[in-house]
Amino acid sequence: MRFADKERHQLFIEPMGADTDEMYIQGFSSSLPEEVQTQMLHSLTGFANARIMRTAYAIEYDCADPTQLYPTLEFKSVSGLYGAGQFNGTSGYEEAAAQGLIAGINAACKLQQKEPIQLSRSGSYIGTLIDDLVTKGTNEPYRMMTSRSEYRLLLRQDNADLRLTPTGYRVGLVSSERYQQFLNKKKLQEGEIARLENTYLSPEEVNPFLIAIGESELKSGASLADLLRRPAVSYSCLASVDPNRSPLPAASMLTVETEIKYEGYAKRELAEVERHRKLEEKKIPKEIDYTQIRGLRIEAMQKLKQYRPLTLGQASRISGVNPADITVLLIFLGMK
Repeated sequence: MRFADKERHQLFIEPMGADTDEMYIQGFSSSLPEEVQTQMLHSLTGFANARIMRTAYAIEYDCADPTQLYPTLEFKSVSGLYGAGQFNGTSGYEEAAAQGLIAGINAACKLQQKEPIQLSRSGSYIGTLIDDLVTKGTNEPYRMMTSRSEYRLLLRQDNADLRLTPTGYRVGLVSSERYQQFLNKKKLQEGEIARLENTYLSPEEVNPFLIAIGESELKSGASLADLLRRPAVSYSCLASVDPNRSPLPAASMLTVETEIKYEGYAKRELAEVERHRKLEEKKIPKEIDYTQIRGLRIEAMQKLKQYRPLTLGQASRISGVNPADITVLLIFLGMK
């Protein structure tokens, strides 16, 4: 049924572990009756006498429409009720865990009468996942892929602590001791980046090093950061012309090198983040009547009425709402 147009379908036979002879057939998923699965398996070349330890199975579950939720994962229509995981139309353990974390934090914040947290698209993949769900909804089980983020150059493994530790500390999930360690690490990295930007070498000092690694020679002085931006130069190999550096932990070395090498690209993304941040700051009143806004296209009016976004930024990401509609909203709300 699924591959009727194909003449062949590739399967992979995977060992289940070091202490078992069981094998898993990747690409042979099925929810058909057991006797049918047995016939299917025995029809494969080399599997006529294979013994099935456990047949394949499928599960079904009901989902809520995630556009019924605020970005905090609280239901718009039921105060204090939060939705997370496959219930919201996602697939995968990480996706479920990420939503459960945010829903749990915000449920606790509500009980303590604290401000809820909303992770941004530009600050985390969790923020991207939740924004996609509550703004656009989903017709297929949603998986979080890096390609879904327009800011993935900023969302790296090495800077996850820089992006999210302050939020964790604010809601009480990061201890004072750990937060102080984070601040020390951040200060160390920022200090090293500043030192590399402000330490200059003459051509005589650095050209032998550049020739040895196949890079073009300098005709005038350059900073250590300028050298590090060259493709063949790494933070580690730069040590041969930078004898005064203080030792850095490996994780900090990676962050320092990445921040400097990709600074130009990151600045472009940060400018885009700033442009969208201004839209995110422009709140839309909950009681707004979209049918009374002249100049708003019918499709946009219907979508805005259905999803009721909280900000102009969220409104701009709704399918069917274009930049002209956002301009109309700006004018209606008296914003610049």
